[in-house]
Amino acid sequence: MIKSLVGGIVAATAFVMLSSAAMAAGPEVVKGPAAEPDCFAPWAADTQFFKFPKKAGPYRIALANGYIANTWRIQMVQTAKAYAAQPDVAKKLKEFKVVSTGEDVPAQISAINNFIDSGFDAIVVNAQNPTAFGPVIKRAREAGVVLVAFDNILDTKDAINVNVDQKGLGALWGKWLVSHVPNGGKVLEVRGVAGTSVDTDRHAGIHEVLDGSGKKWEVTEVVGKWDDGVAQKATADAIATNGPFDGITGQGGDTGIVQAMMDAKHPFVPFGGETENGFRKFCAAHAADGLKCSSAGTGPAQVAVAIKTAIAALEGNVVPQSVKLPLAIVEDPNFKAGQDFFPDQSDNFFVGNSFPTCGINFSAQEIMGQSKENQ
Repeated sequence: MIKSLVGGIVAATAFVMLSSAAMAAGPEVVKGPAAEPDCFAPWAADTQFFKFPKKAGPYRIALANGYIANTWRIQMVQTAKAYAAQPDVAKKLKEFKVVSTGEDVPAQISAINNFIDSGFDAIVVNAQNPTAFGPVIKRAREAGVVLVAFDNILDTKDAINVNVDQKGLGALWGKWLVSHVPNGGKVLEVRGVAGTSVDTDRHAGIHEVLDGSGKKWEVTEVVGKWDDGVAQKATADAIATNGPFDGITGQGGDTGIVQAMMDAKHPFVPFGGETENGFRKFCAAHAADGLKCSSAGTGPAQVAVAIKTAIAALEGNVVPQSVKLPLAIVEDPNFKAGQDFFPDQSDNFFVGNSFPTCGINFSAQEIMGQSKENQ
């Protein structure tokens, strides 16, 4: 009995020591500002600041992407590779790995676990679900791995999040419709990938503004998955069954949405949408015909800010737990060729791939020269 009790005490003591060691691997909460305050802007006045234990480089960093089947995600992977290849970044990297796992949340979690088990120093993730990653967030913290989520972020304060105000972006589009459809009416809302934080937040922002406008709205929702082909078909079906519409908002795939309108000979109407080059071409060309656009979002280059944040954290610099990125916004009548859209570039190219405050600015050639494949 005594032997058993002593053994239990020893085991309990060992568990406490191990737990304490694990907690020590995580970041220290410190006072701001961040090491590069213009780049690493805190989300809010009460955002915490992290300081991770400094590690000697070069580092092994992985990108654990989920959904890949649209142009934004493809360009995002290409941008990540282009950023990792820049000389000032490449010299800090021993290895840069990219994996895309599709819409399968367990597969994405498994990929992150594999990177932790393989000894990677940091993992950046575009999360398929904001709330499903609790155990792997804990594992990363205990292993001393810097975990940075961007775009579709994680519902936690134990990892770093890098994002724009996605709900605010939805509200921006909602305000555009309210101001340009003065009597209310029928709206087509083309949503993104179901279950992601981006889709949920943008949708909430749109409806908060519409519902609070005091006007009567009839909203038809379809799923476009931020993809031109999917959004074009969904829009064509919606026009055939519920059209015509007085206004449209699309989270992505907006070039396809406008093409569906043209194919159906649907009148051009006010449109709040993303930053695709093809969409902006249409907005500039058909403004006089009624296609009054608000084009706003953040280019796939936010992945570069996420990687930059991960490296800064590994180097022992102070970073916010939640980093707020600026939106790239252009609205009618201010679409300028060569600045806001590029007539000679692909329709699928997302504009807004520079974050000057972070020293990040990509040419289309740099990005498109990379592959979308896992590496």
